[in-house]
Amino acid sequence: MNNFSISTKKELKKFIENKIFKKILILAGKRSFHLSGLKSFFSEVKNNEMKFYFKEKPFPDYEELMLIINEINRFSPDLIIAAGGGSVLDYAKIANVINQERNLSEKIILNTYKLKNSNRKLIAIPTTAGSGAEVTANAVIYINNVKYSVEGQLIKPDDFFLIPDFIKGASNKIKSSAGFDAISQSIESLVSLKSNDDSVKYATRSLEISLKYFLNFLSNPNLENTSAMAFAANLSGRAISISKTTAPHAVSYPFTSLFNISHGHAVSLTLDKFMMFNYKNLKKNKSNFDLKKRYEILFNLSKSNNIEEFKFFLNNLQKKAQLENNFTNLGININNSIDRILNDVNEQRLSNNPIQIDKQIIKKILIES
Repeated sequence: MNNFSISTKKELKKFIENKIFKKILILAGKRSFHLSGLKSFFSEVKNNEMKFYFKEKPFPDYEELMLIINEINRFSPDLIIAAGGGSVLDYAKIANVINQERNLSEKIILNTYKLKNSNRKLIAIPTTAGSGAEVTANAVIYINNVKYSVEGQLIKPDDFFLIPDFIKGASNKIKSSAGFDAISQSIESLVSLKSNDDSVKYATRSLEISLKYFLNFLSNPNLENTSAMAFAANLSGRAISISKTTAPHAVSYPFTSLFNISHGHAVSLTLDKFMMFNYKNLKKNKSNFDLKKRYEILFNLSKSNNIEEFKFFLNNLQKKAQLENNFTNLGININNSIDRILNDVNEQRLSNNPIQIDKQIIKKILIES
């Protein structure tokens, strides 16, 4: 079996039962907490005062974030454990280092918030192989259904545990969405204006692993392919922590907030379209690297000879993962919804795209797809 950097439940139990942790707050999703086996695991943890908070919202919402911050202030834990998918991890990452203060939502919107050092520890236990949020220095929060980012080195968890047993129990719908997110992040990282040699190494290695194991992970999950996807997601998180994401992620957020499409699925709706757009406009490239060579990395990894074959590869991967890409089949009238979608596009992520894109271009791409 390939040697992926994973942890064991025994190691996690030993860490949690350390007597330096007197009070522990566990933040989780109620359904995933049961399906992952975390409920059974924590029932065997001894010698700590533990309190559980189960999130309600499907994606990180500002109002619920305030409830979590209140819970942290009331309980005063010395260890926070974020056990769940990207939303759980993002909630914990923000709540751990931001003060509940007057006009906080406005400060997040205007990017004038301040992060604070926390005396407590934050550890992340992903229950999906997807976002790599356990290693990223940013977190997502939605305010009035619009996505914003909270960023800074203090956001990063102090430690993380990649434990395949907690990931295998997720539904195929969650696995396919999360896994495609990891793949998308690495693809976008390779072409992002902020990419560098380190992010390219992380993204390339992530794709080598995820493209090999993703579909088997969905059809026949086992220790090897689950470990592989957890590690690939972690690497993709390391990549985008440097490079940030680009147009497909920028446009994905309104599909989640407006139509309740899971994050990775929402990214998959436009990944092929923007990758094609970027390639067709190589001469307008704004990067300080050779964008065509970055595409050659992607062609090589996907065994594609050209951009058309690469687009087919992405579409085929999406189809096999059962991620619907037809707007009508998803209940979306794109012509009637386009203005709302464009209004909620994340322009910060859009600015990382190697080819300049405005909302009129996005409109054209979405309407003609």
